[in-house]
Amino acid sequence: MARIIKFEKNDCAPCAQVSAYLDQKGIQYETVNPFDEPDLAAKFKIRTVPTVIVLEDEEIQHRIIGFKPEELAAIAL
Repeated sequence: MARIIKFEKNDCAPCAQVSAYLDQKGIQYETVNPFDEPDLAAKFKIRTVPTVIVLEDEEIQHRIIGFKPEELAAIAL
């Protein structure tokens, strides 16, 4: 089972767009503010928000930076 983590911060318009898209598609995800959890952000090399990562067995299968509906659609399958 894939685990999806969305790194975001407050007052980030693209972050809100990504959340709305994932919610609309019924995709379950965890939300992490990289400033609140810097160790987790460092582990996955998060440099910008929004960043969505898809993990299988704790290995990154997909990394989507920014609001890219065509890439997000690929994880909705």
